[in-house]
Amino acid sequence: MANWHVGEVITNHRWTKTLFSIKVRCPAENFIAGQFVRLALQIGDDRVQRAYSLVNPPGTDYAEFYVTHVADGLLSPALAALKPGDNVEVSYPASGFFTLDEVPQGDNLWLLATGTGVGPYLSMLATDVPWQRFKHIILVHAARWSNELSYAELIQQWQQQYPDQFSYIPVVSRENVPNTLNGRIPELISNKQLQQASGQTLDDNSQVMICGNPDMIKDTKTLLESMGLQKNLRRKPGNVTVEQYW
Repeated sequence: MANWHVGEVITNHRWTKTLFSIKVRCPAENFIAGQFVRLALQIGDDRVQRAYSLVNPPGTDYAEFYVTHVADGLLSPALAALKPGDNVEVSYPASGFFTLDEVPQGDNLWLLATGTGVGPYLSMLATDVPWQRFKHIILVHAARWSNELSYAELIQQWQQQYPDQFSYIPVVSRENVPNTLNGRIPELISNKQLQQASGQTLDDNSQVMICGNPDMIKDTKTLLESMGLQKNLRRKPGNVTVEQYW
């Protein structure tokens, strides 16, 4: 059963009309990068709660969340309206198995995300774990429009810190933008544009994590299975680890 902290909003950063990041000051709780907690607000007569992945790394005295503002959603419009100093409830302990602890060894670690699905990867990459375990790390972030490719400055820090180990591949589906790929992740794997852009292989020596849009997850899993990469299960370790966001 979850316990709850009353957290205080530190910042609420608007990236676009539909994307924002909220940072909440709350007591530090141990968690594993990639896990999620729940946020809750009293809205009218109802206490509404939803699960959100932690963007911040373990060991911080704040929790950060990357959220899609759904206009007719029950919680996200209220979260989007929060201002510094406002309160929001945060559950603890964190939970979930979309963590590197669950991922077997491999040469290349592919982190595939659409939209806010990049959030748990940012938490992972801010720890020492992936850099110590994998020879090459490829972060693929796909969005509809280029202004939805959030956290660019943070990602650039890893590019500068690990120039021979880290590749970042932004993907945009609804416009053509210099220095980004255009299309959907499954097609870009199938035609080998992702492999060419990163200079790395995607084979059974790779580990692949997938988070975001369910259609992307389904199509990518099907494609990877046809390439000989099987779903990673505790009872049967494989190459593909998945987080279903909705």
